[in-house]
Amino acid sequence: MAPAGDLVVFAGLHALRAVDRTGAVRWELQHRCWAGCAGHAAFDEYADDRDHRYAGSGSAGFSADGSLVWAHTRGPLAQHPPARDARAEEWLVIDAADGKVLARADMRTAAAGSVHVPHPDPHQMGLTIGEGQDGSPLRWGRWDGQTLSVDCFGDEDRILTAVSPSGGRLLTVTHDQGVLAVHRATDGSVEAELSADAVPGHPEAEPDSDDAEVFFDYEGGFLNEDTAVVGTAESDEEFGAGRHWLIDLTG
Repeated sequence: MAPAGDLVVFAGLHALRAVDRTGAVRWELQHRCWAGCAGHAAFDEYADDRDHRYAGSGSAGFSADGSLVWAHTRGPLAQHPPARDARAEEWLVIDAADGKVLARADMRTAAAGSVHVPHPDPHQMGLTIGEGQDGSPLRWGRWDGQTLSVDCFGDEDRILTAVSPSGGRLLTVTHDQGVLAVHRATDGSVEAELSADAVPGHPEAEPDSDDAEVFFDYEGGFLNEDTAVVGTAESDEEFGAGRHWLIDLTG
C-alpha cells in the first residue's frame, strides 16, 4: 500500500495491478506466469488449476515517498531481445502514477517468495528472496533516475528484516535463523553479530532437551539507530509464551 493509503499494488500470478481507493484499476503490468503456464485470457481458465492456487512468488513495495513501485516479477510477456530467458525473474522500478517501467534488472534467482523492505531514500530498496531450502538471497537496489544497480549482500543466505530510521543500517537474520546481524547499508558489510546460542533457553523448557534450541524469528525491527527488537517466539511456542528481546547495537 502507498504511504498515503490511496493506492494498492497487488502482485499476482500473471500481472501487477494497481487499484485506487475506489476499487478502480489505475494500471496493470502483465508478466509471464509464476506457475509456468503459457497464459490465459480469463480467470475461469485456471480457477481450478492446482498450480495457480497461490498468488505467486513475487512481491511489490512502494518507495518511502510513494512515487515509485519496486516489483519482483517473472520476465515480460514480450521478450526483447528474443534470446532472453523466458523463465528469468526481474526487479522493476515503476512509476506509481501510471505504471511506466523506469528500469529493470535480471535477478538470476528462483523464488518461492519475496519481500520488499523500503529505505528512507525512495531511490533505494531492499529485497529478500526465499528459495526454499536453497537459501535466501538478499538484493539491494539503487536507482539513480536512469540505471538500476543491484548489489548482493549476505552470501546468499541473509533475510533482511528492517532498515534503520536513518537508512544507514540493515538488520538481518540468517536463513537457518541462527545469527542476527547489523550491516552498513552502503556496502552490506557486517558491523555486529549475535548468535542465538547467546540467548537463554525458554524457562519452561527442559535444559538438556534437544528440542529447546533457541533461534531467531524472521521478523525484527529498529526502535532507533542503536536499538533493535527481535523475537524467538517460533522456537518458544512449544514451551510457553513467545519472547522478544531488546538488542543494544552500540557494542
